[in-house]
Amino acid sequence: MTDAPARFEVAHRLRRRLRIVSPILAKDQEACYLLEILLRKRPEIKAVRSVAPIGSVAVHYDPAKLPEARLLATLDLLLGHLAAKTRTAPGAAEPAGQADLPAGQCDVAVEGMTCASCALLIEMKLNRDPRVGKATVNFAAGTASVTGRLGRDEVAAVVAGLGYTARAMDTLAQRRLVVEREREQLALAKRRVRDAALLAVPVAALGMLMHRSPLLRAVEFALTTAVLAGPGAEIFKKAWRLAGQRAANMDSLIALGAGSAYLYSVPGLFRLRNYVYFEAAASILAFVLLGRYWEEKAKGKASEAIRKLIELQPDTATLIRDGREVTVAIDDVQVGDLLRVRPGERIPTDGELVDGRSAVDEALVTGESLPVAKAPGDRLIGGCLNGMGSFTLRVTATGPDTVLAGIVHMVDHAQGAKLPVQKLADRISARFVPAVAGTAALTFAGWRLAGHPLACAFTNAVAVLLIACPCALGLATPTAIMVGTGQAARRGVYIRNGEALETAAKLTTVVFDKTGTITEGKPAVTDFVNQSDLADPELLALVGAAERGSEHFLARAIAAYARERGAANAVGTDDFEAVAGRGVRARCAGQAVLIGNQEWLKENGVGAGHLAETAETYAGQGKTPVFVALAGRAVALLAVADRPRAGAREAIALLHELGITTVMATGDVEAAAHHIADLVGIERVAARATPADKLAIVRDLQAQGELVGMIGDGINDAPALAAADVGFAIGSGADIALETADVTLVGGDIARVAAAVELSRRTMAVIRQNLFWALGYNVVAIPFAAAGRLTPMIASAAMAMSSVSVVTNSLRLQRD
Repeated sequence: MTDAPARFEVAHRLRRRLRIVSPILAKDQEACYLLEILLRKRPEIKAVRSVAPIGSVAVHYDPAKLPEARLLATLDLLLGHLAAKTRTAPGAAEPAGQADLPAGQCDVAVEGMTCASCALLIEMKLNRDPRVGKATVNFAAGTASVTGRLGRDEVAAVVAGLGYTARAMDTLAQRRLVVEREREQLALAKRRVRDAALLAVPVAALGMLMHRSPLLRAVEFALTTAVLAGPGAEIFKKAWRLAGQRAANMDSLIALGAGSAYLYSVPGLFRLRNYVYFEAAASILAFVLLGRYWEEKAKGKASEAIRKLIELQPDTATLIRDGREVTVAIDDVQVGDLLRVRPGERIPTDGELVDGRSAVDEALVTGESLPVAKAPGDRLIGGCLNGMGSFTLRVTATGPDTVLAGIVHMVDHAQGAKLPVQKLADRISARFVPAVAGTAALTFAGWRLAGHPLACAFTNAVAVLLIACPCALGLATPTAIMVGTGQAARRGVYIRNGEALETAAKLTTVVFDKTGTITEGKPAVTDFVNQSDLADPELLALVGAAERGSEHFLARAIAAYARERGAANAVGTDDFEAVAGRGVRARCAGQAVLIGNQEWLKENGVGAGHLAETAETYAGQGKTPVFVALAGRAVALLAVADRPRAGAREAIALLHELGITTVMATGDVEAAAHHIADLVGIERVAARATPADKLAIVRDLQAQGELVGMIGDGINDAPALAAADVGFAIGSGADIALETADVTLVGGDIARVAAAVELSRRTMAVIRQNLFWALGYNVVAIPFAAAGRLTPMIASAAMAMSSVSVVTNSLRLQRD
C-alpha cells in the first residue's frame, strides 16, 4: 500500500474509498470545508464527506481514472496550501489531558433564557473555561455555539449549573424536538399569563380602593402569594440560584422589585395604618409574564423560516429489511440502507436511486420549481418532494451529513452570529443589572434624604428596578438577523455568517466571474478550423485525449465536441499539464499537443500565424478562440461560445440602481469578454485574468477604499472569493450546504445578489432602529422613574412592551 504523506493519516482504505484524518483540518473547519469543495470539482472523485471537528475526510473515487498514489499526492498538495491559513484558537493553558483532544464546535439549544442578560451570563461562564476557545450565546435564537475542547455533556453541565437546560441539535430530528419544546414552552408561558392575570386583576382592583380592611388585605395577601408561588415562581428560583453564584440577570431585578413590594406590604396585614403594595407585586409579575409570552410568540415568527426547513425532513422512513418494508424513525436510518419512497412523499434522506423512476421537485437546492427526472444512478436529496413515481434509494448520508442538515446548520450559524454592531449593546447589557440596582438604591436614598415618606421612596426605587430592562437592547440585533437571514433563505440566498449580512449592506463594488456566473456555464464548440495534415477525426482524437485530463469548462466542451464528431477514445495521454488561465500541454499518441489561448502559445514559443486573424473574428462575435498546436506549430482553431444567463442584464441593472459598481473579471479574450459585458450592461472588464489576477483586482479595489463583493462558481474564483469582503458563490446541487463562500445563491440566479444586498440594507436599518429605540427608551425612562413619574405597575408594563416593540419591528422584514 502507498504510504500516506506527513500532513495526514490514512484512517481507512478500500478500493473505491479512502478516509484520511488531518490535524490541519481539525484545527480549522473552514479548511476542511474548502478541501471538500476543491475535491468535489474533480470528475474522478464521485463523492466527498467531511467531519470538520475531527478533521476527517472520506473520498469516494474512480481508481481507474485516479490511482491512489495520485490521489494521495493531490491531498498532500492541497493540505500544504491550506496549512498556511490554519488558525488555532487562542486560549489559556489547558488542563492536563485536554491538549491531545481535537478542537471542535458544539452547538446546543438553550432552554430557560428569559432575557439578554441570561445569554450574557451563560456566555461569560463558558468563556471562563480554559478549554473553550470561544463561546457565543444568542438569546433571540435560543442557541449556544462553543468552539474548543469541551464536549456536549460538559457544555450541558455548565449550562445546567446556571439553571438552564441544553439540548442537542445535531440532526434534523433533534432540531425538530427542540422546535416542539419551544412550542411547549410557549403554551406554558400562555398558561402562566392566564393564571397570573386571573389572580392579579382582583388584587389590582382592591388596591385601587386604598382600603384599610383586614379581610380585604388578607384576600390581597393570599392572591399575591399565589401569583409569586405559582406563575412567578420560576423568576424567583432563577434569581435565588444566581444569587448563590454571585451573579444576576433581569430575573434578579424583577424578583428584587416584586419581592420587595411583597415583603414591604406584609406588616400592613397587622398595622392597618401602613400602606400595602400587594397590587404592585402581583401586577409586576403579570405584566412581565405577559411581555415574555408576547416576546416568545414574536420570536417564534422570527424563526419561522428555519422551522419550515426543518419540517421538510419526514419523521420516519420506509426501510426495506429482508424483503419487507418496515417504518423506522429517521434517526435509525444508516448509510447503505435501502428505503422505499412512494408518490407524493418527501425523500427521507440523501441517497442514490437504485430502482424505479420518478420526477423530483428540487426547488430546495436548485431554486427551480420544475421537477427533475430521476433514473437509477441519480443522486437524491433528502427533503425534496417526490412526484408520481415510486422508487428505492440507497442511503448515502444521514444526520448532520445531509444536504438539508447542512443548509439548516448554515442558517442556524448565521442567525446565531453576533455582528460587530452588537458589541456595544453587549457591553452595555453586561453592566446593566448592577448599574440599575445602584441607581435604584440612589433613588431610594435621594427621596428619603429629601424628606419624603418611606413608602414614596420605596415605590420610586422599585419603579427604577422595573423600567430598566436590557432585554430590548439584547433583542435589537439578533431578532433582526433571524428574520433577515430567514427571509434570505426563503429567497434562495443562504448566508453563512452574520458578518456577511452586515458587510453586504455596505458593498460599493461587485466583481463578477463570467463563465458559469454571468453566462450559463454550458459552452459548446461552434466552429472548427483544421489546417493540419490530419483528418478531422484524427486531429480531434488527439485534442479530445489531451482535454480529457482537464477540468476546465472549455476543455469539457471541446472533449464533448470531439466525442460527437466520432473521435477515438483509445488515444493514450502522457506528461499532462494544465495551467490555469492559459491551457494544457500533453503527449498524445507520441505527439506533443498544445491547446489554449494565444498567450499560451507565445509562452511556449509557438506563433499563431494567420489563424490569429480568424481568432479575432470569432472573438468579435463573442466566441472564445482556442488554438491547437502540434509539434510546435499552430494547426487548428476552435471557437467556443456561451450564452448569458436569463435575467443577467436585469440583475446587473438592479445592482446599478443600488449604487453598486460592477466589474467583470474573466480569463477569456478581450473581444469575447467585452461582447458578453455589453450584452449584460457591465462597463468595466478585466479580460485574460488568471486566478491571481482576479485576486489582485479584488485587493486593488479594496486598497482604493472599496468594499468588494466577488461572485464566482469555480476553483479558479476561490482566491478572489476568499479575499473579497463578501464572497457570493453560485450554488447548485449538494454543494450548497458545504460552500465556503459567505453567501450561496441557489440555482445560479445572480439577481439574488441584488436581493441579498437590498435585504442586508433593510436588516441593518431595522437593527439601527431597534438599538435607537432600546437605548432611547432606557435613557428617557430611568430618569422619569427616579423622578417619581412612573408607578411600579406602569414601569413593568412599559418594560414588557419595549421588548415586544423591538421584536415586532424586526418582523417587518418579513414583508416582501
